[in-house]
Amino acid sequence: MSEQRKPVVAIIGAGKCSKKLRDMAYEAGKYIAENGGVVVCGGMGGIMEGAARGAREGGGLTIGILPTDKKEDANEFIDIVIPTGFGEARNLMVVRSADAVIAFPGKYGTLTEMAFALHAGKPLISVSAWKLGDEIRQVDSPLEAAKLAMELVEENE
Repeated sequence: MSEQRKPVVAIIGAGKCSKKLRDMAYEAGKYIAENGGVVVCGGMGGIMEGAARGAREGGGLTIGILPTDKKEDANEFIDIVIPTGFGEARNLMVVRSADAVIAFPGKYGTLTEMAFALHAGKPLISVSAWKLGDEIRQVDSPLEAAKLAMELVEENE
């Protein structure tokens, strides 16, 4: 990674989730920001909102790649809003813009993002999300996921 470019970590998962999962995403986002990373996500609610809030409060930059074409649809913690109007197709943009991907539980949108990450050869860490194969690093805590993501980005420079 060049001195000028910060590592970008995608945090993916359900748009609607429990407070516990949102808080877990917050923890991962905050760690990434506090350690010089940028958080990219789908920019909406749930896991995405938790991750963006954590990154913002950790002093970092957040990018939201929205499925809609309206900037105002982004959650309040997104610094750079990219409205696409692409619906679920924006999932590919979220993954392709990242150096590593952390997946929290979600439905088929999360599953497609995980598949895109595997197809693109991006490091993929799962915190209780879909268990799809040996290429996915399974961890138990959001902090462990965030640390591993940052380490893997550094290794893959």
